[in-house]
Amino acid sequence: MRKNEVNWNIATIFCVAHLLTAYALYSVEFEFHLLLLSAVVTMFRWLGFSCAAHRYFSHRICRTSRWFQFVLGIWAVLTMARGPIKFASGHRHHHLYSDKPRDLHSPSRHGFFGSYIGWVVSKQYDEDKLGHVDDLKRYPELVWLNRLYFLPNAAFLYGIYYVGGMGALVYGGMLSVILTWHLAFSATVTFHVIGRPAYATGDFSKNSLLLGVLLCGEGWHNNHHANPRSARLGHEWWQLDLGYCVFLALEQVGLIWSLNKSTGPAHRGIQRVSQIGSGRSNIEESRVTVEAWG
Repeated sequence: MRKNEVNWNIATIFCVAHLLTAYALYSVEFEFHLLLLSAVVTMFRWLGFSCAAHRYFSHRICRTSRWFQFVLGIWAVLTMARGPIKFASGHRHHHLYSDKPRDLHSPSRHGFFGSYIGWVVSKQYDEDKLGHVDDLKRYPELVWLNRLYFLPNAAFLYGIYYVGGMGALVYGGMLSVILTWHLAFSATVTFHVIGRPAYATGDFSKNSLLLGVLLCGEGWHNNHHANPRSARLGHEWWQLDLGYCVFLALEQVGLIWSLNKSTGPAHRGIQRVSQIGSGRSNIEESRVTVEAWG
């Protein structure tokens, strides 16, 4: 990546956040319950990334009320991955151009650094350039949240500090943000490298049992590329998907409805790899365009 392609404001914030967190960890006394708090808050943030930012805002896998959509927006921004519109724009772009040169996430096109962190600090990662988010921009409250996403995070961090003190702020606030970031960055690399495909989706997306379990269902990535508008990433009964369970619970209490629970490919042009007789999702076998959002 050339220097003139880097968003230096984001790159600076990213570096400063890591340095401050490292200094804070060195400065506070370690206690085991703080590490446990960090794990719990990281899981909460990661589910916000998986359920709210990814499945709901990027793919519109269900319908909900306007007030609860705003709640989901707040949950999404607690990952500190910028606003829900910004994230949805970049992710929809990824689905449109998966593993093609314009895909900023692709390790096969941009190498490890580009797919791990390069896309985050790239000037190309901008909703005005990438587009695809007119359905979200029509809600003023989401536009506001997208622009001022740091305000809910500031309130969340203050709440952790008020309840648990400086140690809780460092481990439950600062460290959990860094861990969530690197879970997301690792996902962009590993989901197209580790595992095996179930469907010939025209890219190098893979399914991984290990990543599927550890990342609340997100590791069933090839399933997701075959049917991106489904809330259910685990298509088989044994493919654990905690994120899908969250949506089932929300549906049960009436907070969401019209939940897309479909399994299998969204388009009949996408075949199972076993039917093609290939051990990989051959990029020449399939170039079917799948509708990735509503």
